[in-house]
Amino acid sequence: MCELFGLSSNRPVQAEELLCRFGARGGDTADNPDGWGLATLDDGAFRLTKEPIAAARSTRFQQLCGQTHSSLILGHVRKANPPTALVLANTHPFRRACCGREWVFAHNGILPDTVGLVLPNTLHLCAPSGDTDSEHAFCVVLDRIAAAFSSSDATQGHDWLDALARAAEMLASHGRFNFLMSDGVHLIAYGHDRLHSLADARATFRLDAATETVVIATEPLTEGPGWIAFEPGELRVYRAGQQIAQFITHPRAMESGEDALRIKSIVSDTGRPAPLKNGGPP
Repeated sequence: MCELFGLSSNRPVQAEELLCRFGARGGDTADNPDGWGLATLDDGAFRLTKEPIAAARSTRFQQLCGQTHSSLILGHVRKANPPTALVLANTHPFRRACCGREWVFAHNGILPDTVGLVLPNTLHLCAPSGDTDSEHAFCVVLDRIAAAFSSSDATQGHDWLDALARAAEMLASHGRFNFLMSDGVHLIAYGHDRLHSLADARATFRLDAATETVVIATEPLTEGPGWIAFEPGELRVYRAGQQIAQFITHPRAMESGEDALRIKSIVSDTGRPAPLKNGGPP
């Protein structure tokens, strides 16, 4: 049911080995043969490459494995479930402009109710170009972020992160919702029920001590105990390879009408604790 790959670093890194292993999961070592996509940050903007064919059989994907040298990578290999057309419009990652930023998004899971979901105070800033539940969910998330930006000085605070976490929690209550998302600065990773982080990316890439790097994947891409599973409902936000925020969501509690979102930690981009408008320290 699709798989995700994400990387955030404070400097461009070569991720050839892990990208090749990830691509193999697109129709070779795992059953995700219905398309692939890579979004990489290049001179401050995303370069998006995707095909509605298996990554394991794509010459272009194999080329990108060796050519990709970036500080921010977001990848997806697709299993079309429920079945939708194998066309570019349905191939992740999806890209949209919102709130003065360019966003990319990729999803693993299934959200059968999202296409017809009607939410209060919807701004309708995003219209899907394909027919996947994933792209509809992306539009819902962007709408919630845009609402946070329009109602507060979100560019200077973390209100948009709180809105993002609440949107993730709400959508996860309608199915399975693991995703990666980026605005070109942050890597946002939500593990509803299936996501891992690499414990020591610096050692894996043989990087120097000054390089901060994090790698996220749906399933471990290397042998051994070096991958750590997300807590169920955990959302993490990274910037330049460092985690700057963490939320724990409770989609099941939301189904019963409870407001159970819990901020576990949030820090400023300088690494110092950031003030929270909803009271209490992180």
